[in-house]
Amino acid sequence: MTTATRFTSYVALGDSFTEGMCDDLLPDGHYRGWADRLAEALAREVAPADFRYANLAVRGKLIGQISAEQLDPAVALGGELVTLAGGLNDVLRPGCEIDRVEARLGEAVERLLATGATVVLFTSTDPTRRMAGSARLMPAIRRLRAFVERLGEHPRVAVVDLFTATVFDDRRLWAEDRLHLSPEGHRRVAEAVRQALGREAAFDWRAPLPPAAPVGRLARVGADLHWLRVHVGPWLVRRLTGRSSGDGRPPKRAELTPYQP
Repeated sequence: MTTATRFTSYVALGDSFTEGMCDDLLPDGHYRGWADRLAEALAREVAPADFRYANLAVRGKLIGQISAEQLDPAVALGGELVTLAGGLNDVLRPGCEIDRVEARLGEAVERLLATGATVVLFTSTDPTRRMAGSARLMPAIRRLRAFVERLGEHPRVAVVDLFTATVFDDRRLWAEDRLHLSPEGHRRVAEAVRQALGREAAFDWRAPLPPAAPVGRLARVGADLHWLRVHVGPWLVRRLTGRSSGDGRPPKRAELTPYQP
């Protein structure tokens, strides 16, 4: 997609990636996130009072839950621009039914396009270049990537290709839990979406960060043990008990309202 259409309404759908987990905290206690950053940039292109933004994303949601809980409200809101990121939480779980993931994602995109919206989709980053033990996920990740790219052949679908962006191999773009983006990661995704929508580049979001200070082996081992204890352990407990970090959590912006940075 190369045409830089100006939008006056934007609806974001998805999971923790779009909710903004691990970005800077806002005064109301929500995370900022790349979608908020994108909304701020788009609002500057029009009269700010005329720009409205909703974010229906909730952490932990699977693509079936996104479809069941967020799609109808999004269609009713009728945003001119819709971003949809989902399916990675499904892929992370053993026994992922990738056929079902593709079906739900494809149905959601079809319904959103029927409203006349421009839709932005995402390919996952490649986890094998930064996380040990993630190679088992690659068949599903590669298949979902190919499916998203096929959806991107529609003239009103833009795809943000994070898979080939090797800058996301840098741990500084990730939070301590290694699953969610850091503020710098969110900043770069927001810019990636802007450019996918045909905007002139504000900066090269794919550019590598300056070299990091070397980290000793003992420090790396200590960080890995801390990660396993503080982040992986609780995540496994939730999986075993059938709970999600998003259970009972409402979206942070359920209505299309003027966006105030």
